[in-house]
Amino acid sequence: MIRKLGSRWLLAGLVVFAIAAAACGSTPSPSGNKGNITVAGFNFPESSILAELYAQALEHDGYTVTRKLRLGTREVVGPAIKSGQIDLYPGYAATDLEFYNGGAGEATGDVTATVQKLNARLQPLGMQALTPSSAVDQNAFAVTKATAQQYNLTKLSDLAPIGDKLVLGAGPECPTRPFCLPGLEKTYGIHFKSFKALDTDGPATRAAFANGTIQVGLVFSSDSDLNKLGLVVLQDDKHLENADNVVPIIRQKVATDEVKNVLNKVSAGLDTKTLVTLNGQVELNHQDADAVARAFLQQHNYFS
Repeated sequence: MIRKLGSRWLLAGLVVFAIAAAACGSTPSPSGNKGNITVAGFNFPESSILAELYAQALEHDGYTVTRKLRLGTREVVGPAIKSGQIDLYPGYAATDLEFYNGGAGEATGDVTATVQKLNARLQPLGMQALTPSSAVDQNAFAVTKATAQQYNLTKLSDLAPIGDKLVLGAGPECPTRPFCLPGLEKTYGIHFKSFKALDTDGPATRAAFANGTIQVGLVFSSDSDLNKLGLVVLQDDKHLENADNVVPIIRQKVATDEVKNVLNKVSAGLDTKTLVTLNGQVELNHQDADAVARAFLQQHNYFS
């Protein structure tokens, strides 16, 4: 995934920021009595929302939770959980696998197999990946609602018969990336009318959708503005992209059956559409991540 391997994960220069965030972001709950759990997150809003969902569910179940939100990149968070400074963070199956295996290329579009391989890497480190949610944050391809309705599109394989009528827009690296244009051709048999080099899921791509220059564009599946822009993500029904499903990564020392049940219940209530909505509330409506998480948990009866 372009974003996770770029702007999100490789910003090692944010270590100083991470230390500062950890120092001021710890807020233990006074109500817990079942044990202490430190929950961390990466330095972007979606991770703060997910961390709050897991943290608040644990607090409601009686655990004392210390938060270290926006702790930093995976290069900061990974060593922190290995050393026991934190106990839990919301991860992404494929990206975490490739982090802990040193980029061995084991991740695939099969989330079950990817999580199994991830756990094989985590177990010797005293860690565990729990049940993955169906919420995914990965490279995706979108069309406008009008295009989806015109051609009855719901999944990428629907593009194969009509690809020669449509223009694909994405970053200039797309024609050489195996998960972009070559993958669409090889995996799905899609041959577009033409390719337009734009930015990677940026303002140029959004402008091209708006003026009709492109009909298909590369986005990220949990982008907060997809609904606002009237874009529909097509299902990756042949699993071209690696499975970056949201999955809690936890130290085995604190992974009791009760803790795992609490966390897995939250994960079971998440899907990509929900993640887009939650991201929009924070990034577009400027609500606080803790308030957004609390409202979601209350709405879905996690606190009943």
